Amino acid sequence: MTTTQRDHGNGNGNGNGNGNGNGNDQQPARTDEFTYSHDDAGLLNQPIGYWSWAANKAVVDFIRAGLAEVGLTQPQWWVVNQVREGARPRDEVFTMLRGYLGVGDALHADIDDLIDRGLLATGRDGAGAELISLTDSGVELLETATARQRISLARVHEGVSDEEFLTTMKVLQRMIHNTGGKAWHH
Repeated sequence: MTTTQRDHGNGNGNGNGNGNGNGNDQQPARTDEFTYSHDDAGLLNQPIGYWSWAANKAVVDFIRAGLAEVGLTQPQWWVVNQVREGARPRDEVFTMLRGYLGVGDALHADIDDLIDRGLLATGRDGAGAELISLTDSGVELLETATARQRISLARVHEGVSDEEFLTTMKVLQRMIHNTGGKAWHH
């Protein structure tokens, strides 16, 4: 699968896209040319902490701006993705997502906002646990946001082959492991 063919709307919360429903869902083409900050020898001496932070900030800000265009925060995007296949216990969704980008207990307010806006419905399971699920309006917004996420991720991945992306992911995860850090999959 090529970079532009990846399915970024797979419900794992890692996608981005424009999809505002008006048929004009393409971001403007980039007009600036990319150049590396240093030659290869110079890049080997660059601080990974700085560059991983700069990449994180640029990508997350870009994702959040795209989601804001369709009326979602990034944590709300994660929540609607977690219930795309059907109702789930609210506590289960909260527990899984609270560590993403340090969102913490603020995720409760994001879930409450989705409920207040009529995008999530609530119910109870047989044991009395609160369930959350998408309403029809929530499904519509999820579809719009998924389209937006796909467009944004295509932009983030411009000029990056699948092989380069895979190598980057493996290197970053290895560095997290090497430093005793934790990521969502640990």
